[in-house]
Amino acid sequence: MTSNFHPPGREEAGRGGLGEPRRQRHQAHGRGGGDDACNARNAFAHTAAAEITMFTIHNQQWRGDMGMSVYDFTVTTASGEEQSLRSYEGQVLLIVNTASKCGFTPQYKGLQELHEQFADKGFSVLAFPCNQFGNQEPGTNEQIQEFCSTTYGVSFPVFAKVDVNGPAAHPLYEYLKRSAPGMLGSEAIKWNFTKFLVDRNGEVVERYAPQTTPSAIAKDIEKLVG
Repeated sequence: MTSNFHPPGREEAGRGGLGEPRRQRHQAHGRGGGDDACNARNAFAHTAAAEITMFTIHNQQWRGDMGMSVYDFTVTTASGEEQSLRSYEGQVLLIVNTASKCGFTPQYKGLQELHEQFADKGFSVLAFPCNQFGNQEPGTNEQIQEFCSTTYGVSFPVFAKVDVNGPAAHPLYEYLKRSAPGMLGSEAIKWNFTKFLVDRNGEVVERYAPQTTPSAIAKDIEKLVG
């Protein structure tokens, strides 16, 4: 890196006709010019060190994620039991944050159709109800299960309610968001029915916006299930 700082004592001949070292001229006026340059260099060094530290932390986190998969996470079922996603190892998954009172709620029908179409090829939809968007999932886990079953005949897993953004976001969703950022690199989930497609290795291969219909994803699932 090219430095803009001049070492103390560097000649500045031709400036004011003096031709004397910078330190000597400043000392003649009673000021430590060399100290000013040294302080500036130290400030630059501290700033650079801080930036390198932040880059290292981010890079370590990224490398850590690269060694992970969705199978490394544990989720909570609607009945309150802990379940490892390792039980879905080797399957293609479509992970969706859902809501019962949203304009996209009818997508439950399309999600069920995908589940039925590809289940025998090692595919499953995993739904995670969330009440963070317009309070559109206010019910209890039991009420959500009843709604999904009676209204849309859902047979794929609908887990306990989670947060997908913010300090209480589920670790699975932190992983999904980092693995597949949205528009302009934004990680945050924007609304209900954001979808993540996961391959048989447990790695995220695509993120779909809420308005993307389940039927529009079928061709991508077809490629993964073979």
